[in-house]
Amino acid sequence: MMARNHAKTMTSRRATRLASFIITIAAICGLQSAIFAQVPKAPRSPDKDRPRTAGAAVALAPNQPAPPAGFDVVRKGISRGKITTLKYESKSAGGTFRATVYTPPSFSPGEKYPVLYLLHGASGDENTWVKDINAAAILDNLYSAGKLAPMIVVMPSSLSVAARKQAGDSRDAKADASATFGDVLLRDLIPLVESKYSVFPDREHRALAGLSRGANLALGVGLVGSDTFAWLGVFSGGNARQLTDNSQLDLSSPGRQPRLLWLSVGNRDEVVGARMAELGALLTKKRIPHVFRINDGGHEPKVWMSDLYYFAPMLFPDVKAAFERALENN
Repeated sequence: MMARNHAKTMTSRRATRLASFIITIAAICGLQSAIFAQVPKAPRSPDKDRPRTAGAAVALAPNQPAPPAGFDVVRKGISRGKITTLKYESKSAGGTFRATVYTPPSFSPGEKYPVLYLLHGASGDENTWVKDINAAAILDNLYSAGKLAPMIVVMPSSLSVAARKQAGDSRDAKADASATFGDVLLRDLIPLVESKYSVFPDREHRALAGLSRGANLALGVGLVGSDTFAWLGVFSGGNARQLTDNSQLDLSSPGRQPRLLWLSVGNRDEVVGARMAELGALLTKKRIPHVFRINDGGHEPKVWMSDLYYFAPMLFPDVKAAFERALENN
């Protein structure tokens, strides 16, 4: 009951701030869609219809090492998490939405868990992180090595079932339909997760990350909702305008300072490399603490696999420490 009351208070307090920022996100997405319509498409990733844009290349030197061999491969002889599908009705947007939920090995309904929300790219859905990024195998292997806090990972579709059918293969239609998913996330999905699962209902135990267009959304929602998410991962997406065009950002007041603001991109990313470099430079100029990790690669799954491998173990250190003590005692 306390979690549900907290969620209701949280959402009502944030509604006004979020509404104005969603307009900014939609405007950015609309501008990008207009640019994308003028260039050829290049199928090569879960964001396979995202084009290679002229003038987007920028010199970036990798500073994140490649993960160890087999980090994303299903291993025999280790405990595995469980994958389930969650369907829910959105009161804020209308329609039925789906999400894929990963519960960790040795999951117990009697224990409390933190939650990581992972958002897909423009061409993805609720299955992208598991099928294309091998998220379950990566997380299982990290758990087996004792490197990861036990957590629930929620991977939602940013489009309703009906909107996805209506959009078909149109990138622009998908972008338009998903532009306001931040409202669904805050008003519908988070309260549902916190009523259905035994989780910590506070910002210190909520993380939000996304890849490509999902990174744009994660950055926008996470910055405005810094009282909701303490941990934020922006993988190959984001835009400096999300900082400069919003006067309502507050990342310095008590209870709003990010515990982790992570930016990452491939050194050969011709789609968002320049924008990510600009975003990182602006954060540095504004003295907003963050990390900027650069992978060897382009706008592609192997980069996001690496990001998940390095990002996830940095989350929820209090839960991780308790997990490590339990492993030592066993």
